[in-house]
Amino acid sequence: MKNNAIMQLSKELEALKNFVVLLTNEQKSLLCNDTDTLLSLSEMKAQASNQLTEISNARRKSLLVNNNDTMESWLATHAPASQSLWKDIQKLAAKAQNLNSTNGELIQSKMRNNQQALGVLYNSTTSTAGLYGPNGQANLGGAGRHLGCV
Repeated sequence: MKNNAIMQLSKELEALKNFVVLLTNEQKSLLCNDTDTLLSLSEMKAQASNQLTEISNARRKSLLVNNNDTMESWLATHAPASQSLWKDIQKLAAKAQNLNSTNGELIQSKMRNNQQALGVLYNSTTSTAGLYGPNGQANLGGAGRHLGCV
């Protein structure tokens, strides 16, 4: 059982490390406005998240015989050598949660900025001195004379 615990926790730790790398890359892409990379990262992140869930569920199913046990108590009783692996998993999971939260805030901020920019463009098209007319040409509004006309 001890070897199974070490194997399960090692597998989970490795998957979590990969997930943190994806979240770190996502954050870099968000800060650099690299939307092309963000699209591929979001797919990889979803797959990695699903994989982590499967690994975590498998760990719980195979290691926690008594549902009243916590991982800490189970490891202390059945696989004390695995406790450091579990602590590493907990630290990395907290880091992943922090990165994911920060990335979510960055995404929300960018969405607000995009909404504000769209609002400015929309309002400018409905005013007489808007930036662009419906045909995409500059709409300078006002006197009705075109630039260059006398």
